[in-house]
Amino acid sequence: MNIVKQLARILFGIVFIFSGFVKGIDPWGSAYKFTDYFNAMGLDWMLWAAFPLGVLLAFAEFAIGVAFLFNWRMRLFSWLGLAFMVFFTPLTLWIALKNPVTDCGCFGDALVISNWETFYKNLVFIVLAIIVVANRNWFADKVKSKVPAIMSIGVFIVYFGIVFYSYNHLPIFDFRPYKVGTNIPEAMSIPDDAPQEIYENIFYYKNKNSGEVKEFTEDNYPWQDTVNWEYHDMESNLVQEGYEPPIHNFIIESPEGDDIKDFFIYDENYVFILVAYDLHKTSTKSQDKINALAHWAMDQGYSFICLTSTLQDEAMQFAEKNQAPYEFFNADEITLKTMIRSNPGLIVMKDGTILGKWHYNDIPTPQEIESEFINE
Repeated sequence: MNIVKQLARILFGIVFIFSGFVKGIDPWGSAYKFTDYFNAMGLDWMLWAAFPLGVLLAFAEFAIGVAFLFNWRMRLFSWLGLAFMVFFTPLTLWIALKNPVTDCGCFGDALVISNWETFYKNLVFIVLAIIVVANRNWFADKVKSKVPAIMSIGVFIVYFGIVFYSYNHLPIFDFRPYKVGTNIPEAMSIPDDAPQEIYENIFYYKNKNSGEVKEFTEDNYPWQDTVNWEYHDMESNLVQEGYEPPIHNFIIESPEGDDIKDFFIYDENYVFILVAYDLHKTSTKSQDKINALAHWAMDQGYSFICLTSTLQDEAMQFAEKNQAPYEFFNADEITLKTMIRSNPGLIVMKDGTILGKWHYNDIPTPQEIESEFINE
């Protein structure tokens, strides 16, 4: 029985640490997920709270997980863990039933599971939390020194340092499809043997005699019996999802409305892509460095472009105001937020392969680009 108690505590702690850590190192990713939820629920007035709630939720999970793992102040944290599960388990059931978002985001981008899998996972963990709460005094009595407290506080300090670094630069681990080393054309391709989408067609035919509308399947619908039946309606239900490549719906749109992504992702030379999902919110503190790098890149014959979801007229106003020498093209805002957690952020690629990514606080100089990639 003691083994079950300890396993419940340790497993609960490890999973909460993992969940809190992968969200904590990607604070903007957590904020975007809260934004998705607020939009789906019609809570637009809560959008301002997306970022602080994302950071707070990640730390709450991490802190509870650390306390469980190190058996620290279990009389308090066992109840917090149970309260956490009591709140989120019904919420994840609602999400599974209503499907307002396709990915709950409970493990950030590190591990994507379905909404129903999230709910089933929570059912298991609410049982683990109950076991720990029921034995909280037993756990507390096992602590005979300050080691759990010292270890927990030390881990918190390291965690805050990593989160602060990830906020001011880029996440120390990149779990997204556009991570360094990814070849975009390969990530967009679909294998020949990939599973295909399978749909079930439901046919509705109206009886000419009684006026009754009856439901049929593909196996028995009376398409040949035109004397007694006439076609009324049809619906298609997805019964098996097909393979979805890691990168999909990636489009670079020219001012004329053409998709010109192939020009860049198949370029055998270096391509510099400045990603600014919203020019109204983008930071200009590094604009001089960006402009200098753009001038140098174009002098070398390299492409340097900016991808944004902002309208072209407004992009031209931004370019004139900030003396930006590069061209602006449009892309989907969600795609741009996925590509890099910085507004703006810089991506360098060659032959479609992403070679490097930088936060606007870390825009490299031409000399650094040369030493890292060109003269290596």
